[in-house]
Amino acid sequence: MSDQTFKTLHEFVKAAHLRLNQINWDYLIGGTETETTLRRNRHAIDTKALIPRVLCDVTAVDPSCEILGQPLALPVVLAPIGSLQVFDSQGGAGAALAASQAGIMSMASSVCSPSLEEIAAASDAPKVYQLYVRGDEVWVDEIVDRVIESGYQALCLTVDTAVLSRRERDIAKRVVPTSQASPGDFKFQAQLNWREVARLKKKYNLPIILKGINHPLDAQKAIDLGIEVVYLSNHGGRQLDQSLGSLDLLPEIKAVIGNQATLMIDGGFYRGTDVVKAIALGADAVGLGRLQGWALAAGGPEALMQCLKILRHEICETMALCGVTKLSELDPSFVRAAPAVTEPSVLSAFPLLNLTDQGY
Repeated sequence: MSDQTFKTLHEFVKAAHLRLNQINWDYLIGGTETETTLRRNRHAIDTKALIPRVLCDVTAVDPSCEILGQPLALPVVLAPIGSLQVFDSQGGAGAALAASQAGIMSMASSVCSPSLEEIAAASDAPKVYQLYVRGDEVWVDEIVDRVIESGYQALCLTVDTAVLSRRERDIAKRVVPTSQASPGDFKFQAQLNWREVARLKKKYNLPIILKGINHPLDAQKAIDLGIEVVYLSNHGGRQLDQSLGSLDLLPEIKAVIGNQATLMIDGGFYRGTDVVKAIALGADAVGLGRLQGWALAAGGPEALMQCLKILRHEICETMALCGVTKLSELDPSFVRAAPAVTEPSVLSAFPLLNLTDQGY
C-alpha cells in the first residue's frame, strides 16, 4: 500500500464505511441505548481547548513514552476490540503486526481471533491480553498461565461488563451481539469482584490492568490492591448509557492515583490534538478503539500502519505548536474549558467526512 493511498484520518473512516456491511459498520460506530455516553466522549474532548506556549525551540519533538517498562514510540495503545476479525481477516494478529511497525503496544481481546498464542507470535511488539471471565478460578488460571507462557506484558480485566448492554442498533436489526455468541457462561463476568482481583494479584507476578474504571473510589481500591494500570474507560459508550465522557473524568481519577499507577484512557480519541489533551490532563497513554477498527476495515494492517503514521504526525505537530518537545512538559495549564463548535457524534472529529449514508 502506497503512502499516497491515505493522507488524512477521515479517509480511513470513509473507506471503512464503503467496505463494511451495515451490521458491521453499526457494530463499530454504535453505542448503547440512546448513545448519550458515546456522544459525551466526543463532547468532553471538543469542549477542551489547547493553550499553546510560543518562542520555544521545537526542532526536535519526541512523542515517546514508557508503559509497563516498555518503551513506546507514541503514547497510544491499540485497545482490545472483540470480533476484530470482522474488520480484517488477520484479526488480533494483524493489529499486533501494525503495532510492532509503529513501535506501540497492542491489547488482544479474548473474544477475537486468532488464539492468544497466535497473536503473541505475530510480532515482537509489547502486548497485553484482555480477558472476559467466562469460567471459574480454574478456568481463569489456565488462561493466565497461557498468557504468561506466551510472553504478554500484562493481563487486562475488563470490569465494566457485568451484564450485556442493550445496543439498539443491533436489536432493531435482530442481530445477536457478537460478544453474546462467545463461548462460556456469562454469570462469571457478573460475579467478578475485588476478591478475585486480589486473588490474581497475589498468585501471579504479572501486571494487571483494570479497564473500565470511572469512579474515584474504584480507582482508590485499585491502588490499594497494587494494580499497575488504571484504565479509565466507558467501553466507548457501549455499556452504561448516560455516563460522563472519559476526558471529563480524567482529572478526578488522576488526583486519586497520582503517580502510584499508570493511567490509561479511551473514549472517542481519534486525533493528535485529542491525545495531547489527554496527556496534558494526566493520562500516560490513550487507547485507540474505533480508529483502529476503521483503519483495519479500510485496508488491513498496512492501512493501520499508515493511520498510526499520520496520527504520529498530528501528535508531533500539536506538541510543537504547543511549544513542547517531550510529553513530560505537558500539564493541565495547556488545557482550558471551551464551548463546542460541532454537534458531538462518533464522527464529529472528521468534519470533512462526506458519507452517502448520513444516518451513519
